[in-house]
Amino acid sequence: MNKLYLLSIIILLTMSNIIQANELGCKEFKKFSAEYFKCKAQQIKDKTLSTGKKIIKDTKEFQDKEWSEGKNQINNTKEGVNKLKEKVLN
Repeated sequence: MNKLYLLSIIILLTMSNIIQANELGCKEFKKFSAEYFKCKAQQIKDKTLSTGKKIIKDTKEFQDKEWSEGKNQINNTKEGVNKLKEKVLN
């Protein structure tokens, strides 16, 4: 489910980048000129890189959050086992 959600977001962002390329700064060139395509490609590249960096940052933050919860659970379990050992040995 998460993969489908992530894929949908990437597709939507890519499509919005193409639409925005027409609006941002490429209006000064003729629609099918080489300069227009270079301008459009550069804008898409810039937006894709920034989107990719944002996705990577969000993924790292999510993993840190999830792993920290797991580490806390492991530490709590270890403490519980140690307490049981002490009770058994005493």
